[in-house]
Amino acid sequence: MTNLPLTMSLAKALLIMTCVILNFTLCVTSLPAEIERGWRRAVHVLEDDSGAVIVQTAPGKVVTHRGGSITLPCRYHHEPESTDPSRVRIKWTKVTDALQFVDVFVALGRQRRVFGPYRDRVSLEGAGPGDASLVIHNVTLADYGRYECEVTNDMEDDTGFVNLDLEGVVFPYYPRVGRYKLNYQQAEDACKQQDAILASHSQLHKAWLEGLDWCNAGWLEDGSVQYPISNPRDECGRKDMPAGVRNYGYRHKEDERYDAFCFTSNLNGRVYFLKRFKKVNYAEALKACVRDGAAVARVGQLYAAWRLQLLDRCEAGWLGDGSIRYPIVNPRARCGGAAPGVRHLGFPDKKFRLYGVYCFQKNKEEEQEKKEKKEEWRGKKEGREEVKEVEEEVKEVEEEEKEEKEEVKEGREEKKEVKEEEKEVKEVNEEKEGREEKEVKEEKKEVKEEKKEGREEKKEVNEEKEGREEKKEVKEEKKVKEVKEGREERKEKEGREVKEVKEEKEKEERKTAMQKTLNTSSSLLNNTMVL
Repeated sequence: MTNLPLTMSLAKALLIMTCVILNFTLCVTSLPAEIERGWRRAVHVLEDDSGAVIVQTAPGKVVTHRGGSITLPCRYHHEPESTDPSRVRIKWTKVTDALQFVDVFVALGRQRRVFGPYRDRVSLEGAGPGDASLVIHNVTLADYGRYECEVTNDMEDDTGFVNLDLEGVVFPYYPRVGRYKLNYQQAEDACKQQDAILASHSQLHKAWLEGLDWCNAGWLEDGSVQYPISNPRDECGRKDMPAGVRNYGYRHKEDERYDAFCFTSNLNGRVYFLKRFKKVNYAEALKACVRDGAAVARVGQLYAAWRLQLLDRCEAGWLGDGSIRYPIVNPRARCGGAAPGVRHLGFPDKKFRLYGVYCFQKNKEEEQEKKEKKEEWRGKKEGREEVKEVEEEVKEVEEEEKEEKEEVKEGREEKKEVKEEEKEVKEVNEEKEGREEKEVKEEKKEVKEEKKEGREEKKEVNEEKEGREEKKEVKEEKKVKEVKEGREERKEKEGREVKEVKEEKEKEERKTAMQKTLNTSSSLLNNTMVL
């Protein structure tokens, strides 16, 4: 046994190397029996080899009963071990058959949050560093199922799964209206009314292994329709078929109708047959149980009492749904057959048929004990919270003192920095004054140069102005001369035109005179000729 830790270390190393070789896929294994002693079996889920978080959960399932407490084991560690616990996020969720995730519990550092029906019933076990195990108190039928433990550290995360199973009994159920009358929702409600839930496939399969034989198909939790056959026969799907759980598959939850297979667990009380001098109808049975400080038992409660409390009574009695049943643990003559079970005599007329009655009375002591445990658990929780608050206050005080010291240190550094800044400012001012004097001299020099340039520019402007005036005078003289010349040319042209007019007029006069002379001569010639 002295070499056991070494052997375990070698085995763990071999396991990790094997997972690495398999490209970090899911690796599920167990160590040899002699090594497992003193070491908890676990499922290892490895994601990578750099800063990965590794989650370990118990294989198989954990089992409890309704009203009990159970720990869902989950541990984690980091590779390498250099993670701040306040940055680790632990989240528990319940996985339904429809692959939906229902939030149960989440923790980040010292912050905690519990969801829905799990409030005041769950907490972290906190057994030490790396322990993410979840404790569930006062377990209910609805707590049955598969849970996921997720641990996240910054960008790395890993998950493990735990199956929570309940000790209990599966029983077939159909209502007063008859067989094959329930759709999925109605079947679920019918089981709840009988202090039960719809059974899972694994629960029905386990019941079949224990001898359950029922020829009518019924709804299961996952929406499938199945029925268990231990003794094959022609009226139950052919005699030559092997025994087993027959499966119709997943059916339409609203349109199709079947019976139901319900599951119930431990009772917080007792079921008993109420002894009376006479038998009663249904209404009288209700009153009789109330007068006895109880209530008429439900079908699920009678099955739980038969299976878990070994209730054996060979007397038929009323139940809450109006059916007549009685439980038999030890079969005997005149008690309904050779096999143990809950006998069912149907749904008789509630008013006129007379039977005994089975009552259910809650366990007051157990309730009180659970109440005290719950209060104690709350007190411990509050105590832990108070301790945490004190620790946080101490931590805050320490942080404040640390901040004050840092502020004093920062004040000294600030003074030193102020002196250095003043020295730098003085140097800058001196340098600035020197630069300003130099700039003033340069500016004066530039002003002189600008004045000189201004005078030169003014001289040039004056010269240009004089040149422009001279050019203007020349242009005006030239224009006057051109005007004068134009006048003379016009005058000469007018003289020539007058002269030409006179010449043309003289020419016309001469022409007229000649024409007149010719006319006179012609007239004289004509007269002469006449004579």
